[in-house]
Amino acid sequence: MVLDRNEEYFFYQTLIATWPIGQMGDAEFDIFKKRIKEYMVKALRETKVNTSWINPNTIYEDALLIFIDKVMSNSSSSNQFLNDFLPFQRMISHYGMFNSLSQVLLKITSPGVPDFYQGTEMWNFSLVDPDNRRSVDYGIRMRILEELKRREAKDVLSELTRELTVNKNNGEIKLYLIYKALNYRKEKRELFEKGEYITIETMGEKADNVCTFARRLGNLTTLVIAPRFFTKLIKQPDALPFGMEVWKDSFIVVSFEEAGVRYRNIFTGEMLTTKNYKDSTALLLSEIFANFPVALLERVV
Repeated sequence: MVLDRNEEYFFYQTLIATWPIGQMGDAEFDIFKKRIKEYMVKALRETKVNTSWINPNTIYEDALLIFIDKVMSNSSSSNQFLNDFLPFQRMISHYGMFNSLSQVLLKITSPGVPDFYQGTEMWNFSLVDPDNRRSVDYGIRMRILEELKRREAKDVLSELTRELTVNKNNGEIKLYLIYKALNYRKEKRELFEKGEYITIETMGEKADNVCTFARRLGNLTTLVIAPRFFTKLIKQPDALPFGMEVWKDSFIVVSFEEAGVRYRNIFTGEMLTTKNYKDSTALLLSEIFANFPVALLERVV
């Protein structure tokens, strides 16, 4: 069985995007492999090169399914494909989770109405329909959210957020981000419905590694800072995007403020103060990203 270039692309992209983090039991792995097979047949038919919905080439499709069985066999540690693929997948997922968090924050805080697909409150390793129509376990999401609220009430927020980041594989960090950001949007509804969208300049060595803007209405000002290009930002595939070692001398320019204005991080509870830095009113990214990989900063009036 030899896949053409498009089919290879579909197959490897599919595995990278959907492989669950951690170990799977045999039964769970069989279900996962069945999903991959169903998607690949769908993708090949819609590509219309070697098979199609109107004129299915069942011999070619059967050969494809045999190929997937062989390259995804987990019955032996000698599977050369999985031995090469899984370390790469783990590295990609590390960066991908941080990218996802930035995307979620931008979606919630940008002008417009944020839209969420059911089941994506935590990590969701689904393909396109019909794979993404599987049932959602809302019960476990409700239990985890209640536990996060309990810990939020008793723990130091900066310690909680760092722990969530270290243990990001379990998906609780994404649920926490959504919970905090959506509730903040609800509390400041007029700000997000009617407030200005103000671009923010970033300077320094890592200036290209963040998207940032402000939402402002009257005395209410909120800064949104979301990192990007994580493979250039953190070189080690298990490192965290925190502190001076990562962000160097980089900073955001809060041109409409004077030095000494305080901002509170909605996620971590940390207080940050604008300062005069390199002829600008600035907030250092190394201080913004000390304990959480994205930031939502509220001006303290």
